[in-house]
Amino acid sequence: MKKNVAIYPGSFDPPTNGHLDLIERGSHVFDELIVAILRNPGKEALFTLGERRKMLKTLTAKWSNVRVDTFDGLLVEYARKQKADAVLRGIRAISDYEYELQMALMNRKLDPKLETVFMMPAETYSYLSSRLVKEIVTLGGSVRGLVPTLVEQQLRERVQANPHALDRPEDTEGMNGEPRTKHGNHRRDGVQEASRALGTASHRKGKS
Repeated sequence: MKKNVAIYPGSFDPPTNGHLDLIERGSHVFDELIVAILRNPGKEALFTLGERRKMLKTLTAKWSNVRVDTFDGLLVEYARKQKADAVLRGIRAISDYEYELQMALMNRKLDPKLETVFMMPAETYSYLSSRLVKEIVTLGGSVRGLVPTLVEQQLRERVQANPHALDRPEDTEGMNGEPRTKHGNHRRDGVQEASRALGTASHRKGKS
């Protein structure tokens, strides 16, 4: 009997409890869930690809049907290589839906056999994003309950070692009320396949 395989792509910089909520629920729906970290050299990350992969492997070890991998290029091509049937995506708000629908339709155009499955987050995490977590840490706030203890510890260590590690332009007003500089797209995990297929750079006010 053929396994039902899904891919959950993202930058996961850093992994949040919202990510883990979706991973756990996805593990109950699919026979195998691949958490695929996007290699995006055009976006400066707080944690290296290796660090994020190590964290996610530790955090997902309790789910036997979940594995962690990395990818670049077209998501649909990666899905074909993994013999995946679906892409799992989380939708937190209407703004997410508009963008994710566009990407899902483009993926369907590129590969009609690849389905996109949308999941709503748990209410507790409906507002949560990696970008907000990084900003709260930068401003000295507590992210307890927003990220796993392992991630919280590494965030603190990273900021203590380099207080300016998180000083990067963002595209929305910050948690301290200061306007941020627009700086491209923050959700490349869902758009990379479409932008490369169209031969254009994609820009959107988004979230990690």
